[in-house]
Amino acid sequence: MTRRLLGTLFAALTATVLVGAAPAASAAPATTLATTFAGTVALSNCSGSVVKLAGAAETDRALVLSNGHCLEEGFPAAGEVIVDKSSRRTFSLLSTDGKSSLGTLRATKLVYATMTDTDTSLYQLSTTYAQIKSQYGISALELASTHPAAGTQIDVVSGYWKKIYSCSVDGFVNELHEGDWVWKDSIRYTPECKTIGGTSGSPIVETSTGKVIGVNNTGNEDGARCTMNNPCEVAADGTVTVHKGINYGEQTYLFYGCMVAGSEINLSKPGCALPKPA
Repeated sequence: MTRRLLGTLFAALTATVLVGAAPAASAAPATTLATTFAGTVALSNCSGSVVKLAGAAETDRALVLSNGHCLEEGFPAAGEVIVDKSSRRTFSLLSTDGKSSLGTLRATKLVYATMTDTDTSLYQLSTTYAQIKSQYGISALELASTHPAAGTQIDVVSGYWKKIYSCSVDGFVNELHEGDWVWKDSIRYTPECKTIGGTSGSPIVETSTGKVIGVNNTGNEDGARCTMNNPCEVAADGTVTVHKGINYGEQTYLFYGCMVAGSEINLSKPGCALPKPA
């Protein structure tokens, strides 16, 4: 996970090696929709995307999705949940082909962030969905409202590296443990998605619909057990499994139970299952 926060210095030193090494070709079936970089953003240290819930108004302030561990101030502690915190963070909005930046988007607040049960952050921007569409010709990516299925073909789209990783959902993890943090019902990728540092926060796009089913967050680098950069899977009966070289993401459909009009969050909303502040 720490490696997925590597910033500008890392990029400058290793871009030739990492970007030049293409992942192994996927044996998955051809995609139904062609995934592009439209809607994706680059953060200073991670990737992200402009997202919306189905039915959100075009006049709502736009939202940017990334990881909780991508916060500028560092990792939230285990058990910590951040809600409605002022922010002036900026995001570089990518062109459809990913070859250029169309402009800079700016947050007004951090709507939600945590590394408890999930690893996610959601920023509210100063601009609306309609304004972004009018100025840049870019529409937000829609969050899927239901739990994804194993076998789903996916693209992990990194705005930081301007690279798309293609594979499938291998399955779901009861608990994923890494250092002090525990994530629940994580998405395990098939081996073709060899995500690297800087891909944290990338949207996981279901290729058959173009909808976002999750956010990329970590992977086991060295085969170690439950340590930083080496998450382990813990089954309901306590059995621990390690998959060296396998990468993971966190689901995002739970936002549907907690978001309200105007791109705001209400953790007291009946049915809201996101972690709440202590």
